[in-house]
Amino acid sequence: MFYGLLAGKIDSGPFRVEPVVASLPSLNDRASRGELEATMISAAAYPYLRGRYVLARCGACFARGRGPVLAAREPIEEGKLTHACVAVPDATSSAYVALQLNRPGMRTRLLPADKVAQATQMGLADCALLAHCDGADCRRSGLHCVDDVAARWARTTDDLPLPITCVAIRSDLPGEVRERLEELLRQSIEYGLAHREEAARYALRLGGNGAAGDDEAAEETLGTYVSETALQMGADDRSALEEFLRRGRDARIVPDALPVHYVGEA
Repeated sequence: MFYGLLAGKIDSGPFRVEPVVASLPSLNDRASRGELEATMISAAAYPYLRGRYVLARCGACFARGRGPVLAAREPIEEGKLTHACVAVPDATSSAYVALQLNRPGMRTRLLPADKVAQATQMGLADCALLAHCDGADCRRSGLHCVDDVAARWARTTDDLPLPITCVAIRSDLPGEVRERLEELLRQSIEYGLAHREEAARYALRLGGNGAAGDDEAAEETLGTYVSETALQMGADDRSALEEFLRRGRDARIVPDALPVHYVGEA
């Protein structure tokens, strides 16, 4: 999404754009202190950031048929799954909130993202919460998909997508600046969608990951999470985000964050 801006393919006008490469939990944490003028955040973190940020109407990512899932070394019966211990990489993620909504009270163990699957394989946890995965990915990792969290969300919400991330812009910036930043992001997304392969390669290099075969994986992920819907949140997307935040509030998992404040509307 940010390739067009960061690679100079889109004219940033009076703004100087500096990339901040960090994990989503780190970005959520920095946003909690208002350190970044614009940043990607977890949709589940928005309730904690609502006083500092408004959401862009573009740049949001939703899970539609791919991840997150619960994965285990062996198949687990539904009755036993309720009592399983789940290794999770981030308690501020949408995957974590969706898991708590689907299975209230499930025991979790917080581990670094790159250790979650390994801990499950070693028997240190009964199963792992994998944010970007499907059944085939689980099998390649030597694990079994024992519950599709995104699919369960869809079944209980009349097939709404699961909100994963949003782009937030600091609310203390002048309104015209927020709207200009949002428009630049939209132009960058348009460029990235029109130049998928080079955008995926750039993202891999920026993230320090250039292993063979990663281009194909990056392209698959890009197509799953970054599509034409990232250009503008549609009615279903807004409904999905509102329902996600409403259920999280009603279950007392996250603070009240309704109504959602968007750029140009707040």
